[in-house]
Amino acid sequence: MQHVERELTEHVMLCDAKGQLNPGAIGYARQPIVVSNLRGNFMRKKKWNYWCVFGEEILFSATISHLDYVTVCFVYMLNYETQRFHEKTIVVPFTRQLKLSDKVLGTCHFHHGDMAIQIDHQQHKTQLQVDVEDFDGEALHASFDIQHPETYDSLNVVIPWNRQTFQFTGKHLSLPTSGTVKIGNQQFEFEPEYSFAVLDYGRGVWPRESSWNWAMASQRSLGRSIGLNFGGKWTDGTGMTENAFFVNGKMTKIHEDVLFHYNRENYKEPWLIHTKFSDDVKLTFTPFFERVSISDMKLVKSEVHQLFGYYNGYVRHPDGKKVKILEVLGAIEEHYAKW
Repeated sequence: MQHVERELTEHVMLCDAKGQLNPGAIGYARQPIVVSNLRGNFMRKKKWNYWCVFGEEILFSATISHLDYVTVCFVYMLNYETQRFHEKTIVVPFTRQLKLSDKVLGTCHFHHGDMAIQIDHQQHKTQLQVDVEDFDGEALHASFDIQHPETYDSLNVVIPWNRQTFQFTGKHLSLPTSGTVKIGNQQFEFEPEYSFAVLDYGRGVWPRESSWNWAMASQRSLGRSIGLNFGGKWTDGTGMTENAFFVNGKMTKIHEDVLFHYNRENYKEPWLIHTKFSDDVKLTFTPFFERVSISDMKLVKSEVHQLFGYYNGYVRHPDGKKVKILEVLGAIEEHYAKW
């Protein structure tokens, strides 16, 4: 049985004065109390803020990422019914046109002639605005008010490969969201009773090549708000995981590794996700859409297969009670990066 991870309860710096991992930061927290004071390690620091909003008709995603020598920002949108999908990516080397916060809930922005992403957080609310002049031939404007209820937990984990390579990840799930997405003459409305946002905040010093699986979901199901977050490959052997589930904003941490079983020849076949030692997590993910993003810019290479679909199965509380997962909308992915 995997050991119980240390829970952090006080604010802590991610790095020491030399830019190495602060051993006192290793652990997980229910609130974003780790400060990402990255320094040094030129070419190896990786920072990103990924937002995904699941609405009733569409999902919308916007990301600001900085790889230390290049900025990569992208926006995508999927219409569930028509399966209209479009993604736009902007790559800018050594830009000053962005700001990324050392704190999980801080101000971030990217301003470029072809794309603008603005993220502002204050008083338990994040405002996300995105403008793209040419998004599949039409103008795009998205504006969201994302709530962070005071009673909600989040998953904040420091993954230690060693003192020189490490990652802090902050996952905020099931955040009630209101807003609009306008593309051309179409407009989509988001209501907080049925629309939920996910934040993936990442700050760390990474090895040259990496691969991972990530599974997440945020939806209301059987009268409860459900959030799922599971990761694989990248945390193996570190003694830490990013595995947890949320019911009405309260987190249950899973201390075991989680295994992903899927067909790399056909990613749209069902995926199986389960805990390594116990049966505390037993889920099937059935995709209805595959997003593929492949880039080869010599210095930077990546291949992403991200699937959108539904989770079914169960997760278990420490007291033995099962939480039924029935047709919960979410995403799952395999990601390879050489960066």
